[in-house]
Formats: sequence, structure tokens, C-alpha cells
Amino acid sequence: MIGGLIAAQVGFAATFRGPRDRFWQRMTLTGAGLGALSLLASRAARRTRVGASDVALGAASAAALYATFEVGDRFARRFVPGGDAQIQDIYTLRTLRPRAEIAVRLATIIGPAEELFWRGLVQEDLMFRFGRWRGAALAAMAYGGVHIVTGNFTLFGAAGIAGAHWSLLRAAGVPLGALVVSHVTWDIWIFLVQPTGAVATVDPA
Repeated sequence: MIGGLIAAQVGFAATFRGPRDRFWQRMTLTGAGLGALSLLASRAARRTRVGASDVALGAASAAALYATFEVGDRFARRFVPGGDAQIQDIYTLRTLRPRAEIAVRLATIIGPAEELFWRGLVQEDLMFRFGRWRGAALAAMAYGGVHIVTGNFTLFGAAGIAGAHWSLLRAAGVPLGALVVSHVTWDIWIFLVQPTGAVATVDPA
């Protein structure tokens, strides 16, 4: 698990610190690598399945998280120094590739891989070592922590909130399949379909 966290930190650093125009290619490679590691090292990840109940539960979870971010967006833009600019910077990433392509990357590799790695591998190990709720808290902090490298305080805070949401659900017994649906649905909705607040972007040619 320690090796996995190191790999995640290196992968996220390379993804967010590398040339911006190839962000989605690097993010996809990072996701594929962490997802593969999860399937090799985690029985929970290998056993993940998505059924009808997981779709319903995952969609409800994504809706609740989106509502939280609507409130958080208003707070960050008003009270966080540079918050509006940082949010705009995050959303400019969606202009780097065609939206349909980004959606496919999020749905097939990036979103599922993050849940299999952070909840299926990292959190499962931490809950085994430290107990359900303490392990969930540590997993949420680890997920938020790898985003420090972005240098974007608002993104770091957003990752911490989202990580806490999914980690608490996992600790409460929500299946990984539902969390995969939640993560993918939330990613696509908040990033491509209905961003929070006013976003000034230009679609790629």
C-alpha cells in the first residue's frame, strides 16, 4: 500500500506538472497504472461489480456530492483568496480535448481507477490496520493530499471533500460498484455537463 501511495504521488505530480496540453493523456495513463495496481493487489477491487442497485445508489451519491459542491463553489469564489481564478483554471482543462473524448476517458479509466485504487486498495488496507472510521479518515486525507502538488488550493480542498464523501460511504458499507458509478457520474456532470458557478471556456476545435 505504501508503494501504491508513492506511485500515486509521482503519477499525480507528473499529470498536473507536465505540459498542460497533454493533461488528459497523462491523467489517463496515471489512472490506468493505479487501476492495474489495484486489480493486482486488492481482492476488493477484483470483486467489484456494478448492478442495478449500484447504479441507483451511485447516482444518488453523486447528486448529493454535487449539491455540496454548489454551496462550496459560492463559498470559494467569495471568501477564498483567488478562489474564482482557481476554479476557472480547473475548468479550463475541459477545453483541452473534445468533450466526448474526455467523457470516455473519465467513464472508462480515470473514474473507475480512482475508486478501485483509493477505496478498493488504499482504504481497505487502512481500515484493516486502523479500524473502519479511522482508516476512512486516513484514506480521505491521503486522497486530498496527493492534490497538493497541483498548487491549486481550491482543487486541494475540493478533492478533500470528495474524498471524505466517498471514504465515509465506503466505511459505511456502500459497495465499490456504487462508488465507481458515483465517481464517474459526478466527474462527468460537474466537469462537462453542469459546472458549478459561471465558467468562461472555449471548446476545442
